[in-house]
Amino acid sequence: MSDNKEMLGTAPIGKLLFKLAVPTVVAQLINMLYNIVDRIYIGHMPGDGSLALTGVGVCMPIIMIISAFAALIASGGAPKASISMGKGDNDSAEKIMGGCFSLQLIISAVLTAVLLLWNNDLLLLFGASENTIGYATDYMNLYAIGTVFVQLTLGMGAFITAQGYTKISMITVLLGAVSNIILDPIFIFGFRMGVRGAALATILSQAVSCVWVLLFLCGKKTYLKLKRQNLRIDGKLVFPCLALGTATFIMQSSESVISVCFNSSLLKYGGDIAVGAMTILTSVMQFAMLPMQGIAQGAQPILSYNYGANNTERVKKTFRLLLIACLTYSFVIWGAIMLLPQMFAGIFTPDATLIAFTAKALRIYCGVLCIFGIQIACQMTFVSIGNAPCSILVAVVRKFVLLLPLIYVMPQLITDQTMGVYTAEPVADAIAVTFTAVLFAIQFKKALRSLRLESSTT
Repeated sequence: MSDNKEMLGTAPIGKLLFKLAVPTVVAQLINMLYNIVDRIYIGHMPGDGSLALTGVGVCMPIIMIISAFAALIASGGAPKASISMGKGDNDSAEKIMGGCFSLQLIISAVLTAVLLLWNNDLLLLFGASENTIGYATDYMNLYAIGTVFVQLTLGMGAFITAQGYTKISMITVLLGAVSNIILDPIFIFGFRMGVRGAALATILSQAVSCVWVLLFLCGKKTYLKLKRQNLRIDGKLVFPCLALGTATFIMQSSESVISVCFNSSLLKYGGDIAVGAMTILTSVMQFAMLPMQGIAQGAQPILSYNYGANNTERVKKTFRLLLIACLTYSFVIWGAIMLLPQMFAGIFTPDATLIAFTAKALRIYCGVLCIFGIQIACQMTFVSIGNAPCSILVAVVRKFVLLLPLIYVMPQLITDQTMGVYTAEPVADAIAVTFTAVLFAIQFKKALRSLRLESSTT
């Protein structure tokens, strides 16, 4: 266990990043299957598969909000715990983890109540139509019951990664994904439960992952242990974690707001087929983004630990390697999408009309994905070194300052208004990446300079 901690501060950066990133990338790819396998099965249901797919797609914004609340705590708590480990303050790290666990239980109870009480109204608000609301409510009524499993799996799993146990994190996701892939066809087709079967398979799979996470964090192999005496919420330790996690929360929760805006605009200009295409586009974007996020999550323990230990050279080298890896991947996946959009669309539906429509939209929607590795690398580094203001700023600028208005502006500037809605994404991303790169270049130098000054005075 102590070897795992020392590894973060002494092992060669390249080998260490590879060792930590590979399991997290694999975990993210598995997680992608976890997230989209329901949609693949549902899209191929006989009869109303396309409408059912659209109905479940409308649920995605709400599911994003549930995940965002887990990220609010975990994406701030895990780096703070790593920084405390780097300073040698393991007691504070365990208190951070315990407080975050208790806070997640409270949030889970509130979210479950809200979803069960106002499920139908929320789905209509998020873009469900008369044709799709039945499928959407069938899915969400069951999914809401498993909110606590989602919260604890995602939230506490981050503390496993933060300690450098990325293989354990990979197994966590693998257990849930395999369970989901096995249970989906049994419940959807075997028991003829349709979308309700997909939701039941998902929450049971999340429960399996949740049990695994908690058993590990309470066991003998973990460096930071989840202890009963640390479950009290200490505001001095937990509230800074919430501040740091706000950026990730904004990024993920804003996806739901953005989805509402996209779905309402697309329903207006293109009807149900345009909304259905958007479900596929977001699924493909998940496929593109999750491995990059996996690489970034692999780098997070190294960045946070060495920042806490005042080791500026290791922080700089880790960022450079992270940037190169993210950019390389973003170029490769961008090229694949541009060359084979029909193949990606065909994964989710056999409907030839929907495939043709989606393929055209996909090339537009992912137009500047090739440079998005810069955004991921810079944003994760901001979070890893505890720079909450900048991590929040880049998230707000991309989503609310740029993308949200452009969803309504671009259809007025382009003849094909439906495609104009999709064009908002690449325009916003191009501007956001430029802004993030400039801000990062300034702030990263300041952060490293302050570390050097701190080292020279101690």
